Amino acid sequence: MSEHPMALIIEDDEDLSIIFNEALRAAGFATVLIRDGQEAAERLAWNNDDPEVVVLDLHLPHVPGTELLNQIRAHPRLKDVQVVITTADARMAEMTEGLADFVLIKPISFSLLRDLSARLKETLV
Repeated sequence: MSEHPMALIIEDDEDLSIIFNEALRAAGFATVLIRDGQEAAERLAWNNDDPEVVVLDLHLPHVPGTELLNQIRAHPRLKDVQVVITTADARMAEMTEGLADFVLIKPISFSLLRDLSARLKETLV
């Protein structure tokens, strides 16, 4: 693992994706932003530059976050990726608790995500 592990941020809200990006960078991650579920599905299926952490919104255009979460958990190459669900939908959050490493209900503060990300990074070392 490099000094700056990679985090994939899959969030369609532009403002939130910027906040999430800055929080993860502040915690020491290199980041990649994706705002579309289909693009995220393709990257996860074909890219060999796998992330150590995925921050995943559940309501995305084209492919829902729940489908992406199932794709991550079903793929042997991605089995160790830590997934942080971010959603404003408490009912959907409950449905993902067994599959995600963390479930955060929006609104999510910069400091909360930065601190959680820093803890996640420590577990990767």
